[in-house]
Amino acid sequence: MVDQFLNYLEKERRYSAHTIISYRNDLSQLSNFLEEDFELNQIEDATTQMLRSWIVALMELGLTAKSVNRKLSAVKSFYNYLLRKEMIEISPTAKLVLPKIKKSLPKFVKSGEMNILLEEMSFENDFSGKRDRVLIEVLYACGLRLSELIELKERDFNRYESTLKVLGKRNKERIVPLHTKVKDLLSEYMQLKKEQFDSHFIFLTDKGEKLYPKFVYRKVNDYLSQVTSAKQKSPHVLRHTFATHMLNNGADLNTIKEILGHANLSATEVYTHNTIEKLKSIYKQAHPRA
Repeated sequence: MVDQFLNYLEKERRYSAHTIISYRNDLSQLSNFLEEDFELNQIEDATTQMLRSWIVALMELGLTAKSVNRKLSAVKSFYNYLLRKEMIEISPTAKLVLPKIKKSLPKFVKSGEMNILLEEMSFENDFSGKRDRVLIEVLYACGLRLSELIELKERDFNRYESTLKVLGKRNKERIVPLHTKVKDLLSEYMQLKKEQFDSHFIFLTDKGEKLYPKFVYRKVNDYLSQVTSAKQKSPHVLRHTFATHMLNNGADLNTIKEILGHANLSATEVYTHNTIEKLKSIYKQAHPRA
């Protein structure tokens, strides 16, 4: 049943390969737990109490509430699928109480620090240097997810319209605007890439191969380390930075939502908290009685 469920997610719901792998791992982990602790060979026969025991076991292993809830999301989806197929009468997840997640504000790089990185620092004038510069620029200018950046192809770049076509979660396409400087840098880099390598992917390694996540993480971390002391220096921090700076400079939430590719506005609203914190800081500095 698990394979049938995953096939449904891939073919009908158009979930990404990354999500399918995560769901498979989560369900496999639950299945192993049920077999070892309850001698239950059929995952569809699990009870609510068994799932509660699994949650406790995960927490004892040191997983955060956020990680546990992500796994439970996959499990809930699986049992809801069985429910729709009338293979079970009641979902064992229906009465589960999820671990509470400690809310934290999205981490971002200050605008001054980004200006130092992109305006004052010098990148090498070869393929690697130009690629690194454009990679950072595109992540910051477009708020892309890491997977979206890696999958960008030449046909996705429309230099005449100054846009990128991005394939997001669940294979949803969106059009993201580019400002003139990024468009020009991207055009220049792609011309250099074509002279050296034959690949339809926009971003390549020094050997002309498709980028992989650790490569991008390492590059972003190295460059951000030169301008910020923030603990988190991942590609996703640049996505947070894009959204926070856009909001601070007057962009409305719906526009940011569309560019980020969020399914609903609530996912975007988290960035308003950073703006509120900025307002509080300015207020405390400026008001004579603050």
